[in-house]
Amino acid sequence: MRTAAVLTVSDSSARGERADVSGPATAELLRQNGFEVTEQKIVPDDHRTIESALIHLSERVQLIVTTGGTGLAVRDVTPEATRGVCTKMIDGIPERMRAAGLAQTPFSILSRGVCGVRGGSLILNLTGSPAGAVESLRSVLDILPHAIDLLAGKTGHDNATPSSHG
Repeated sequence: MRTAAVLTVSDSSARGERADVSGPATAELLRQNGFEVTEQKIVPDDHRTIESALIHLSERVQLIVTTGGTGLAVRDVTPEATRGVCTKMIDGIPERMRAAGLAQTPFSILSRGVCGVRGGSLILNLTGSPAGAVESLRSVLDILPHAIDLLAGKTGHDNATPSSHG
């Protein structure tokens, strides 16, 4: 079974002022799709704290999904923190999420979420909106297992298309 963690980035949820809805919704979707969600954490919108949590989780799971901190506000720094800990960026995954989001709202293109690799872990940023987070994740769920397999060294091309390993 593939392992995953969900990291909610929210000042108000970290302070206990607002319930985290997007994290649990995202974790449930992952479970429904064959992932074992081993950790769920909430951290404030703080660059160093986010980086530290991502580093910690990348040593424990194959997939880290973040929710929140991808917008335009001053404290929205999840993409920057993610870039700071990743060795490779995978641009196509967030592009696909934003394109899928356009069917729901034109504002989906304002999400600055990124996707990258740290060690053997894939890190994926989702919006903080519960509906947006779930829909974004749903739009790429079909490719995540293959990406995780590639990170684990399973590079066989038996079931892949010729262009899938650019």
